[in-house]
Parts: sequence; structure tokens; C-alpha cells
Amino acid sequence: MLQNLSVIDATERLGWLAGRLLADLGAEVTKLEAPQAELEGAEWRALNVNKRLLRLDPASAEGRERFERLARGADIVFCTPQPGEHPARLLELNPRLAVVAITPFGLTGPKAGWLASDLEIMAAGGAMSLAGEPEGMPVRVSAPQAYAWAGAQAAVGALVAIHHRAASGRGQLVDVSAQSAVITALAHAPTFADLLGITPTRAGAYMTGRSVTGAKFRVFWRCRDGYLNFILYGGGAGRRTNEQLVDWMRSRGFDLGPLASIDWRRWDPTIVTQDQVDAIEVAIERFFATVAKREFLEEAHRREMLGYPVATVADIASDPHLEARGFWQDLPGPDGRSERHCGAFVVVDGRRPTLQCPESQAAPAAGRAP
Repeated sequence: MLQNLSVIDATERLGWLAGRLLADLGAEVTKLEAPQAELEGAEWRALNVNKRLLRLDPASAEGRERFERLARGADIVFCTPQPGEHPARLLELNPRLAVVAITPFGLTGPKAGWLASDLEIMAAGGAMSLAGEPEGMPVRVSAPQAYAWAGAQAAVGALVAIHHRAASGRGQLVDVSAQSAVITALAHAPTFADLLGITPTRAGAYMTGRSVTGAKFRVFWRCRDGYLNFILYGGGAGRRTNEQLVDWMRSRGFDLGPLASIDWRRWDPTIVTQDQVDAIEVAIERFFATVAKREFLEEAHRREMLGYPVATVADIASDPHLEARGFWQDLPGPDGRSERHCGAFVVVDGRRPTLQCPESQAAPAAGRAP
């Protein structure tokens, strides 16, 4: 799809995903790494697969000259500039270039020179304020999330800049703030603040803000072998889901309690009280405790219900749907043994693009023609 695009990936950890996404779409992505950089870590290998590798010392005159020569012939440059650096100079070398700068807080503003890890970015973006128990400390997901949000936004920004170039003939500087990228993950929270003047807070395994009475709804439930994600919804999809859940429980001989008398065509989650919600959820909680994750997923598909198992890494690795779609691809690892990689996120003309290790596509040494 992007076979005619030449991309230079001069990023640190914050930007690795952006280049990987474009590489999966067919772009020729050259990953620049310092000669002494360690490349055997799992994250590096996962997010830099499908890129050509070029060892280059950006601090040396030869390395800078080589980088500038590459930039003159490239379509896109991804970079993670350090405080005090400004990548706009690359547009002087190549006015048609899309320069995508990925930083924790953007290139301008009072925090432009601040450094930050995933922890600080998730906190500053507001995501941690919504994660955790109401009386506990803010928490983040154990695996870094800010890097993924920033990388995805950077990939989209690069393609928008290329589209603009097709119409105008001019390149652009795309300024990606990881903090701003994380804010897009909050979904409902900014809307509640803007429209209702309510700032959502941490609610643990529950969701708030869905009822004018202040009632909270359980989102995560224990099941036989882990957890499920399920919530009582309104509207057409919610009505079907709730009706099908009750039918499933009835077929298993469960005591429905107050669920048995509810007319789901009239039930409105926005006006129910906390006592009503609690009474309904007692029966659901007992039922889910008897259901396994895979059983729930299959039955939810069959009944066209909303709801999902909470997958562990092992669940994802053994998922039969991903296996059937040929998602996983095995490549040789640093020690020569096979290692499993997430495949390209697209299927083009019925085929998922094959992956290649960065080492197997190593670019020419610095100082030679690209």
C-alpha cells in the first residue's frame, strides 16, 4: 500500500511504533541506531521488525552528514528530539519532507523541554486519574501505553502530511505530544467535564456517570477462570444483550431474582437507583462465577451480546481466532532460536504481509549510498 514511501525512523522508545505501522503497510522504513545501541530487547525487536537497520552515530560529523543525505531523499522522518533540538531544520534540506516530531509534551509550551517516561505521560494525560480504586492511588497499566498512543497518532499524522503534500507539493512539521495522544484514550471523561461540569474519578471495577441518580455499574466480574468485562446497557444493543443474558441464565436453571420481572424494552439505566442496580447485579455475579472465559466469548457471539473476556497474555497467544487468521509469524531471534511476533495489522488482497527481522535487511554502512 505504501511501497513508494521512504521513511527514516530516528526515534527512541517513544516513537518505535509509528515506523512499525508504516512498515507493515509496505513503506521502506530505515531504522537508525547508534553503533553501541543494544538491539536484543524484546520491545525493540517487536516494534522494529520489518525495518531496515542502519548503524549511525548522530554525534559524529560523518553520521550527521549521512543522516542529512538520507533526509534529502526521504518522504517521512520520525524523530524524538531532545530538549533544545528542533527538527524544522530538516525542511530546509527537503521542503517536501513530512517531519514528525514525537515528544512527551510537544515542541512548544511551558513543558516543551520536559522529559518523561510512560508513567509521567499517563499521569499528565489524565488516564491514571481514572484508573484504580476510589480511595487508592492512581495506577497505570503495567505495560507502557503512552508510547503506543503517541506512535499511533504519529503514524496518522505522517500520512495526513503526505496527503497534504500530494495537493500542495509542500512538506510539513507534525508536532506530536504524547500527553495529548493519551487524552484521546479517555473517551467519556472530557465530555462529562465539558457538558455536565463533572470531573469523573476512579471507580475501581465500576463505571460512573451513567445515571442521574449517581448509581454506579459493575464493569469487571470474576468468572470461573479469570475476569469478564460486562455492563448493563440501555438502547437497542443493550436491550438485546440484557435479554439474552437472562435467557442464558434461565436455560441454566439459575434463580433470576429481580431480573425475571424486568421489561428490558422499558428499562432505562440513566434513571435506576443504586439499590436497583445492586439487586440486579447480585444474580449476574453468581451466574458469571460459574462461566469460563472461552465459554462466555462463544456464547456472547452466538447470542449477539456485548461483553468480553479479560484476556491475559497467554489467552491472546492461544487465541484460535488469531491463529486462524495467520496473525502470528515466527522469526529467528538473536540466539538463532525461533521467536513469535505479532504479524502485520492489515490483510491486503487476502494476504497478511510477511515480516522480516531488521538484521536481515540491514542498510549499507554509514558513508555509502542509501
